[in-house]
Amino acid sequence: MIRYIRLLLHFGYQEAMSCLFPVFIFASLALSKYITIPGLARYDLLLILCLLFQIFMVKSGLETRDELKVITVFHLIGLALELFKVHMGSWSYPEDGISKIFGVPLYSGFMYASVASYLCQAWRRLDVSLTGWPKPVFAVTLGCAIYLNFFTHHFLIDVRWVLMAAIFLVFWNTRVFFRVTHERFFMPLPLAYFLIGFFIWIAENIATFFGAWYYPNQKSGWELVHLSKISSWFLLVIVSFIIVAELKHVKERRSHSFDANQAQ
Repeated sequence: MIRYIRLLLHFGYQEAMSCLFPVFIFASLALSKYITIPGLARYDLLLILCLLFQIFMVKSGLETRDELKVITVFHLIGLALELFKVHMGSWSYPEDGISKIFGVPLYSGFMYASVASYLCQAWRRLDVSLTGWPKPVFAVTLGCAIYLNFFTHHFLIDVRWVLMAAIFLVFWNTRVFFRVTHERFFMPLPLAYFLIGFFIWIAENIATFFGAWYYPNQKSGWELVHLSKISSWFLLVIVSFIIVAELKHVKERRSHSFDANQAQ
């Protein structure tokens, strides 16, 4: 029993440290709902806070410069998705702000970036490794198809369930290993996707409660985000994970190539 408690406490600590950026964003959302600064719109305040915290994460060494590059990619990917979804009426940002572009506040990109921050932090802190990772052509093609479906399902048939079936086929033999203290554990990768997506759905309910954005059914009053959104986050987490994994594999291949050249 003591062993399991020790492992759970260590795992909880590492997960909490990996969630610093998401926790900061939620805290900022909560405080900015009840505390206002005259002359500064809430969305603009949130953007300033996110930028300052991002600088703090890098300057303090909590995030590396390589991780910052990955997070920046996620910020741009998320912002592009936000611009499209808001235009299509999937959700809205009703408050005013100087930093809004086509109805989307720039701080919203940090909510996607915080997911990337968590993945990068957890990967490093828990010494994550993968076995049975598919060939890049399969993983990257699937990731692109998932991301594009977020856009195309507004005009064409929604193929998310076909994509989910493809996920289990492509990642059937993939296992994610992680270290807790000195012990190694593993789980099937699709299960890891689902767990992360589920907790993001919980976070989404918290974010909408504090007015980060509103779905059409929440304009007259807050309601629980529909459970179907878990599938959306499940798919988005897969895109995020594929990007992080492929970038790390590219870095490893370059490192091995450099070491081989040095040896020669």
